Amino acid sequence: MGTSLPTPSLHTDRLRLRAFEPADADALFALHSDAHVLRYWDSPPWNDRGRAERFIAVCREMAVQGTGTRLAVDRASDGAFLGWCTVAQWDPVHRSASLGYCYSEAAWGHGYATEAAGALLGWAFDTLDINRVQAEADTRNGASARVLEKLGFVREGTLREDCVVDGVVSDSWVFGLLRREWSPSSETPAGS
Repeated sequence: MGTSLPTPSLHTDRLRLRAFEPADADALFALHSDAHVLRYWDSPPWNDRGRAERFIAVCREMAVQGTGTRLAVDRASDGAFLGWCTVAQWDPVHRSASLGYCYSEAAWGHGYATEAAGALLGWAFDTLDINRVQAEADTRNGASARVLEKLGFVREGTLREDCVVDGVVSDSWVFGLLRREWSPSSETPAGS
């Protein structure tokens, strides 16, 4: 794309979103090697710790190439690594991007995914002049669909049999959020 993107540091009431560091590799590998966490993912769990280093290297490449940002999400109270969220595939011509995230099971059910994504979306709408953000979720993953709906995403359709992971075929829902529909909630302030 050309122009590099600054990797933001974002803060909410309960969370810190920051650039990935090499020291995150162990926590990242633990997250992505957990078959239960990745049961609705579009690829199998990792079995090679080197994948974590490559993931972190790709985070840096995204920023340098200007295609998006992927941030580690820590709990502010104790610094625990909870997972990550990303705005990727930024297309400045079409003013579009995609949202993605992955969290450890210990982080589920606390509103952290919604809070972190809200902060990152606020930054993206303010910084990147995005008009549309797209997200996808496995149709079996009701929790992820609820996160997206809480953020204002609209379920637009179904991608039939778009993923095959270890022989299991699954469908995905496509969600879209338009700039004019975005309203940052009071629980996700995206200050720095």
